Amino acid sequence: MRKRLMKIFSGFFVLALALVMTGCSASNGKRIIRIAHAQSETHPEHLGLLKFKEIIEDKLGDRYEVEIFPNELLGSAQKAIELTQTGAIDFVVAGTANLETFADVYEVFSMPYLFTSEEAYHEVMNDNDYMQQVYHSTDDSGFRVLTWYNAGTRNFYSTKRIETPEDLKGQKIRVQQSPASVNMVNSFGAAASPMSFGEVYTAIQQGVIHGAENNELALTNNKHGEVAKYYSYNKHQMVPDMLIGNAKLLNDMSEEDLNVFMEAALASTEVELAEWDKAVEEAKNIAINEQGVEFIDVDVQKFKDAVSDVQEEMLEANPSIQELYDHIQAVNAKYEGKE
Repeated sequence: MRKRLMKIFSGFFVLALALVMTGCSASNGKRIIRIAHAQSETHPEHLGLLKFKEIIEDKLGDRYEVEIFPNELLGSAQKAIELTQTGAIDFVVAGTANLETFADVYEVFSMPYLFTSEEAYHEVMNDNDYMQQVYHSTDDSGFRVLTWYNAGTRNFYSTKRIETPEDLKGQKIRVQQSPASVNMVNSFGAAASPMSFGEVYTAIQQGVIHGAENNELALTNNKHGEVAKYYSYNKHQMVPDMLIGNAKLLNDMSEEDLNVFMEAALASTEVELAEWDKAVEEAKNIAINEQGVEFIDVDVQKFKDAVSDVQEEMLEANPSIQELYDHIQAVNAKYEGKE
């Protein structure tokens, strides 16, 4: 309760200062760069952002000072995106589901079983030249993606065992706040419950929902393994998180400064990727040995079959995702049979 009150207080504090924060400087005249994210200080994304801070301050330290706010201290992802749009804060890390309402091309990442392997997923996301056209799609909304972070494979976890899609029937499962995510979980037979990530622990604890869908780090970094004891590897999505920057800040930068910010962003991804696999193994060890979580290997094909019509339905409903979908399928084909 105390933690929740602190988050609420922090959110009001940020909103109250929003008008004076834009473009504000430290007493030494440096431009303060504020970055918000939802994870803890030990999460790979935070470690990546520390590299971002290091490069900016090493190369442009006479003009910029970087401050990082973890744990949703500046509000939920959706609220932090709104603050980034206005320039009240400068950067935020958020999932692609949060971007769907601003540019519907991002809806493709909510498609179940979009990528056939992690290798295909990484190749698509590491093709920075191709992804730039996607990243610029939100410029008119006041922000732009600079780079991506690996958020692993999303799976279901719950207070009840999930071994087949039938086990999801009657279960209330938290999803990200996007229509595509709601449709996906409902297609599995569960009842989708959109809510902020920071509300999930209490919602499971109080029985408002049975579980959620996310990667293994949610069990430990966010303590969901204390209240949800079954984690099922149905592998329905590989969804990246994105480092999002205020468009005006980026557009007003000199070419020299922008190049450094882009260099720092890509370097932050390298650090995050290197830390991810280590963090997953550590999370599984803690979840099993300290939280008592049971990890369940399931027949993934049964889950694929349960949502086999969703990809086609999404393509028909949203033509904006067709080009990126086709590009991803071409990359998928390169890795067929290599699993």
